[in-house]
Amino acid sequence: MKYLKQLLTYLIWTSLSLLLGIGYMRIVLGPNNVSKEGLGYLFHLFYNWGLFHVGLVVGFVIAFLFILVDFFYLKKRFKKKDKLIIVRFGSLLTITIVVAAIHYILEKVIDVI
Repeated sequence: MKYLKQLLTYLIWTSLSLLLGIGYMRIVLGPNNVSKEGLGYLFHLFYNWGLFHVGLVVGFVIAFLFILVDFFYLKKRFKKKDKLIIVRFGSLLTITIVVAAIHYILEKVIDVI
């Protein structure tokens, strides 16, 4: 039962990480102002595909880093459950900001992506 509860907890944090990744890509790509008729429909599909495809990859990177930090550092450091949730959320946002900064540097500054 302990492992099932831990798996469910990580599943919730992973889904939150995926939403943060998609939200970050929405900020990067901006609003979708392309018409949905004619040739614009194809551009509209590419926008949505890129938003979810790249957003999910970024979200999985955030989730992977969060699970590593949580499993090896946060659980051993914080024993109280009420403080752990706040610290986990703060660390998730911090990891999201770090991943977003690395993505920005690789895409805009170094032009690798």
